[in-house]
Amino acid sequence: MTVDVEIICIGNELLIGKIENTNAHWIATQATTLGANVKRITVIQDIVEEIAATINEVVARKPQFIITTGGLGPTFDDKTFQGVAKALNQKLEVNQVALEMVKAKTIEYLKKRGMPTQVELTPPRVKMATYPQNTEPVANPVGTAPGLQAVIGGVTLFALPGVPREMEAIFIATIAPLIKAAVGTGVFCEKSIFVNNIFESRLAPLIDRVMSDNSGVYIKSHPLLSDSNPHIELHLTMVADREQNPAQALQKAAKELAALIKANGGSVHS
Repeated sequence: MTVDVEIICIGNELLIGKIENTNAHWIATQATTLGANVKRITVIQDIVEEIAATINEVVARKPQFIITTGGLGPTFDDKTFQGVAKALNQKLEVNQVALEMVKAKTIEYLKKRGMPTQVELTPPRVKMATYPQNTEPVANPVGTAPGLQAVIGGVTLFALPGVPREMEAIFIATIAPLIKAAVGTGVFCEKSIFVNNIFESRLAPLIDRVMSDNSGVYIKSHPLLSDSNPHIELHLTMVADREQNPAQALQKAAKELAALIKANGGSVHS
């Protein structure tokens, strides 16, 4: 079964180019490696209405998983939970489990630095534990702000922090096992071959032919140089059940493609 994933990255800093969107790249790589199909990555502003509308748009497409990043912190511009609440048409309330998580992480932080461990639950700290009704906190192994899990229209949504190491830790601990379980025996395989002395325009019909001959194999060309002696990476990928031996299927497709390229004057190496 194909397991579809959509990623929503929230933050004005991403849209103005202040911060590079490494989270989307990391999540897409991890989800694909697990055998899921990343269908879309959307980047939006820290606006409650925009967050809610985007979530609802994605839910309407019915992926198995939605993963958001950003907007879970204590500052005024962290509005993801408000957006999720609006999408769910639910009120916000202090989640006691999440509040204990925030308190415990704050105490842990203070202990490591030899500071007094009396924790004042300030409004910014309480904000990180103020969740939409009917949602669940997700433990953050390395940071203070817990993540969130919700089910919207039969779609599982996870909201993760924007801090990369926190996002990665939650994904690995909580989301990756769920994606893998949903994918089942499906696996993702990839293989690259590198081509010289043949232009991409000449490769195009050869790629089409090999993809037609090898069902399920996807081939993407990536030019590495643009001078008079072209150097191109051909990246072959396939997601299939383990019993179908996708690695062997990729090897067969790569062999056919290499033979066609050589017959058309190009050279191939791994």
